[in-house]
Amino acid sequence: MTSGSAKKRAEAARKALAAANKRDRRRRHLFSYSMVGLVVLIVVGVVLAVTLTRGSSPAAASGIPTTPAATAQGDPNPPPWAAPADATTRVKAAGLPMLDNEGEVVHIHAHLDVIVDGKPVTVPAGVGIDQNTGQLSPLHTHDTSGVIHVESPVQAEFSLGQFFTEWDVSLAADHLGSLQAGNDKVLQAYVNGLPVQGDPAAIVLHAHDEIALVYGTATQQTSPPATYTFPAGL
Repeated sequence: MTSGSAKKRAEAARKALAAANKRDRRRRHLFSYSMVGLVVLIVVGVVLAVTLTRGSSPAAASGIPTTPAATAQGDPNPPPWAAPADATTRVKAAGLPMLDNEGEVVHIHAHLDVIVDGKPVTVPAGVGIDQNTGQLSPLHTHDTSGVIHVESPVQAEFSLGQFFTEWDVSLAADHLGSLQAGNDKVLQAYVNGLPVQGDPAAIVLHAHDEIALVYGTATQQTSPPATYTFPAGL
């Protein structure tokens, strides 16, 4: 074997080793780039997931608006007004969901008096409750006491307008059902004995509020209910 042949073989081996090392470095670089790209994708995915989760409030997810409707939609009929036969349809008209159970995040009670020409009008039991399915609105009545139960699974406010929509009784600043204000008749809303101006449907319900809607002559507005004694536990 000549020294020239040995040198050629050594040079060929060196070049082969260098090429192999180069290919190995390239593979390592490609692997590193792939791992970096994978990590970036994971981070972006986590950020998007957190952003979307934060952007969807519990109230929105539950179907309960955080800001209640300030108007009421219902039939313009004369009193007395019974609880609607189709509670679910009326609850949906109020923009509220039907729940399988009463909520506990917001759990308050307000009282409603409706007085027409000096005589009380019954607030019926079962407003906001589907007697067939057992489901109920976060805004409902259990009896004829006039106590409105607000029992929501999420933090939100509720209005008198939502309740009257569930009750299917038309209400605005100038009328209550078919009863129109004008001539010698006045429709006035009171909260805890104080008069409230504007559309009474916009009244927001608070714990132990005494809400009175009084329709009649001016002299029949002189002594609206200012308080209500709630049963123990309410």
